[in-house]
Amino acid sequence: MPVTRLNHAVLFVRDVSRSVEFYSDALGFRPVNQLPGAAFLQAAASNNDHDLGLFEIGSQAAASGAGRTTVGLYHLAWEVDTLDELERIAGKLSELGSLAGASDHGTTKALYAKDPDGIEFEVSWLVPADLITDDLEMTTAPLDLAAAKERYGATTRGGVGISFPARV
Repeated sequence: MPVTRLNHAVLFVRDVSRSVEFYSDALGFRPVNQLPGAAFLQAAASNNDHDLGLFEIGSQAAASGAGRTTVGLYHLAWEVDTLDELERIAGKLSELGSLAGASDHGTTKALYAKDPDGIEFEVSWLVPADLITDDLEMTTAPLDLAAAKERYGATTRGGVGISFPARV
């Protein structure tokens, strides 16, 4: 049986309380279980027992060298349902000083941000398979949310894990 999707992510953080506050405020995650030095959070629209685990390792922890001096995870990508929601989160991430970039990848419209420990993550909206046209190629271009909303609709539900139309 093939793997179908990522069930949850677990991050080592300096201060679990600070990270819980950040992910709750920035992305709407809610704590579902907390232990000393650990927290398990659920995305607002999820029915999973947890989508994000956080384990505290203390303020002495060095920044991750992944991608600079060591191998390691580059980022996690969370999906949103609509371009309106992507725009709302872009505003929230900007307000928090966390927004690091925004890209149009053709079939994916993406925000990039960093949490309080500098861990990068992506928030994306995927073009629904029935709206993917031949002119959409994998690319990295500046994100124009207004143009994307005009083309696809502000409240059109995204492709939910689908980046390409089904091949027949």
